[in-house]
Amino acid sequence: MSHTFYLVLHIVGLVLLTASLGGMLIHRQTGSGDRPKMLAIVHGIGAFLLLLAGFGMLARLGIMWPWPGWVVLKVVLFVILGVFPTISRRFDAGIGWWVAILLILLAAWTGITKPF
Repeated sequence: MSHTFYLVLHIVGLVLLTASLGGMLIHRQTGSGDRPKMLAIVHGIGAFLLLLAGFGMLARLGIMWPWPGWVVLKVVLFVILGVFPTISRRFDAGIGWWVAILLILLAAWTGITKPF
């Protein structure tokens, strides 16, 4: 499959992950009890698509082990965003918004600029 296919799949995964994180944070902010199962499902699908497309793009770009620093950072950010719904329960939802936004922006900046 082409690099463009993986790029579109990566963006779809990002949209799903971001939407589910936003839904979880809104649900938590309103104090509506247990979060809907659909948000967890969408979060999992988005994370899977991000992982699949990310490694597909790495293969298309010919990046093998050892990974450059920017790939390691992206994987670390992916893991943090993957467990974010669980760890965000430990702090205020208002802080959760800023943390999620900063993590997603850092991941996007890292993938676009490939700084190191």
